[in-house]
Amino acid sequence: MEWVITVVILLVVVVFIALTVKIVPQQRVGVVERLGKFNRLLTPGINILIPIIDHVRTYHDLRIQQANVPPQTVITKDNVQVQIDTIIFYQVVGPEHATYGISDYVYGVRNISTATMRQIIGKLELDETLSGREKISTEIRIALDEATEKWGVRIERVEVIDIKPPLDIQESMDKQMKAERNKRAIVLEAEAAKQDMILRAEGDKQSKILKAEGDKEARIREAEGMRQAQELEALGRAKAIQAVAEAEKTRIELIASAGLNENILAYRSFEALTDISNGAANKIFIPASAVETLGSIGAIGEMFKAKKSV
Repeated sequence: MEWVITVVILLVVVVFIALTVKIVPQQRVGVVERLGKFNRLLTPGINILIPIIDHVRTYHDLRIQQANVPPQTVITKDNVQVQIDTIIFYQVVGPEHATYGISDYVYGVRNISTATMRQIIGKLELDETLSGREKISTEIRIALDEATEKWGVRIERVEVIDIKPPLDIQESMDKQMKAERNKRAIVLEAEAAKQDMILRAEGDKQSKILKAEGDKEARIREAEGMRQAQELEALGRAKAIQAVAEAEKTRIELIASAGLNENILAYRSFEALTDISNGAANKIFIPASAVETLGSIGAIGEMFKAKKSV
């Protein structure tokens, strides 16, 4: 009997310890009620309770939680049924309010999300719905924040995972998208052809401009060469004339320094002509001006006779 008493005492001690000592893990809190009334929160670590008097109502996870909202069929402004699948991320920030403010805050978050979604989509047309995921998510989050503030729950993020229109509309959209892609391809092809023609025309234009510039440069250089050649030729002629003039000047100066006058020079000239005329086939033509010159030194006939007598 003693060992039975011992076992019973041990069991009582174990149960007492189990009811007295509570170990709470990190990021979790417990809501403690004393005699049915909220008393305090159990924080992470070891906590001591009074058996029978204190009772842990529930535990809350303080980490960010995820709530999947079942796909909802809603009607857009233009009477098209679409199926929307959303997911909500939330966090318990007030364990006491989350316990006593609502019976099931997860269920409440889902219901508010569904009702808000129907109101939002009812104001949008199909095209706006398909392209307005961010707008839909933002409005749902704002509506949930207003409602869950009293529940001790904070909505971190709302994501619209998928929006599915009816099958026939989806097929029409696919055809429209395909036609739009073909249109863009045709436009891009035409734009590429246009750019090609522009580039070719620009290249041809540049080629003609360069050719014209080359011809112009060639003509300019040819004209410049001709001008320089003419200048050099004129310079040569001028130098030649100058050289002849200098030689003539020197000859005259030498004749003058030798004491020869005009009469003597004329006589010497006609002596040379006489020698030339001695030939049988030689004929001498004397200009009239030369006759006047010879008049100052004697008659032409006397000169020839004197020459023959000698």
